[in-house]
Amino acid sequence: MSNSADSPRTGSTGSTPDPTPVSPAGPSPAPSADRRGGFRPVRVLTVGVFALAGLLFFTSFNTAKGTNIRTDASLLKLSDLIQERSQKNGELDEANGALRDDVESLAEADDGSTKAQDDRLAGLERNAGTQKVKGEAITVTLNDAPPNATAKLPGYPEPQPDYLVIHQQDLQAVVNALWQGGARGIKVMDQRLISTSAVRCVGNTLILQGRVYSPPYKIQAVGDPQKLQQALAESASIQNYMVYVNVYGLGWKVTEDGAVTLPGYSGTVDLHYAKPVE
Repeated sequence: MSNSADSPRTGSTGSTPDPTPVSPAGPSPAPSADRRGGFRPVRVLTVGVFALAGLLFFTSFNTAKGTNIRTDASLLKLSDLIQERSQKNGELDEANGALRDDVESLAEADDGSTKAQDDRLAGLERNAGTQKVKGEAITVTLNDAPPNATAKLPGYPEPQPDYLVIHQQDLQAVVNALWQGGARGIKVMDQRLISTSAVRCVGNTLILQGRVYSPPYKIQAVGDPQKLQQALAESASIQNYMVYVNVYGLGWKVTEDGAVTLPGYSGTVDLHYAKPVE
């Protein structure tokens, strides 16, 4: 906020200076006839200004191509592109999962392995999260607070915008607590988590394995429902989150789902990392 009203401008005396001082020698003489008809640099400057203005108009017209360049259409196009790529990534994940199932079916037909080797491979696949997992499950739902939320309890300040949205650490706190509670598999929105999954938030959206989601965020875990809920209650990070739930109205809901089947992870398991330039 500006404090100019409290700080007078430097040099202000309260009087208005005369903008047109009078020359003591009287009015300037009129220019002579030969000077009026001679070369004037100001004419060249005027022509240059009009030429530059014409160039700017042409450039603006050529850039716009008949569209209004003063709107947010470019931002809307970028948002549409993100949604399109997110949907495309989902379709590719599903296609990749179907191909993986076909490959595994063909490999199981006659791969020359022993039963002990097959059992060990199946155990590794379950731990990797690429296979379906069945069992009792709970779902935790997180949601933003209403935009017009106010402090519900005395002694708390009125909320800043940052208080009213779900943050990355909130999602991570729930996922970590569920793992701590013995979850055998976790699904965030419609994707199964594996050891390399990164739960990241950009603005008020979640980016998970190349796909974009908006709140409310649903996290489903298979395991002992009582142990899972106990782990949620004992998490210090979630206890801090619950303060914002009670004071500002952030969304929090835990439901028991009964017997469910979580899908296996269908994306790529290859690790991608930066390499030095040779």
